[in-house]
Amino acid sequence: MVTSFIELLGRFIIAVISGSGYAGIVLLMAIESACIPLPSEVIMPFSGYLVSTGRFNLWAVAVAGALGCNLGSLVAYYVGAWGGRPLVERYGRYALVSRHDLEMADRFFARYGEWAVFIARLLPVVRTFIALPAGISRMNVWRFHLYTFLGSLPWCLVLAYLGLKLGPRYTILREYFHRFDAALGLLIVAAVVWFVYDRWKNRLRA
Repeated sequence: MVTSFIELLGRFIIAVISGSGYAGIVLLMAIESACIPLPSEVIMPFSGYLVSTGRFNLWAVAVAGALGCNLGSLVAYYVGAWGGRPLVERYGRYALVSRHDLEMADRFFARYGEWAVFIARLLPVVRTFIALPAGISRMNVWRFHLYTFLGSLPWCLVLAYLGLKLGPRYTILREYFHRFDAALGLLIVAAVVWFVYDRWKNRLRA
């Protein structure tokens, strides 16, 4: 069932890009960056494959992808800033997130936000969701945009270039990235479990 769903997503991506060109790349990458897990590992390599056919230009594809990341991230950023922060402030304690934790996150993004956003944009899975905590911490929106673009451009360029080189075999990239996604997902789950355990242990001591 999962395989069928991934294949359906792949056909949807191909249809949108084939029918809409660069605008389709912008749209799909915006959806991916708005915390909707549409795989950029299919979007950009397929776009790169179309570069090999002469339809697209490699750099134009990469820039379109990065601009899409910025558009989608803006949505996620403001969801975090306008909706997420009040929810965390009001109900965060039920998820073991205190106001002190929120203040620490604010200080982190004030000091390291640029690098956090830049590096996250180079990582599968994490890149899709980094805009939410940046918005919750209300990182400067212009710096957020700049480092989102700077981190997204090499990601989009490399994936498109791989699609260009692989040609019709670009689909094999999804299998490799899927393995990495699974490993990174397990790491994130482990980090969440550790966080909950640590907070619960500290609460029992208090």
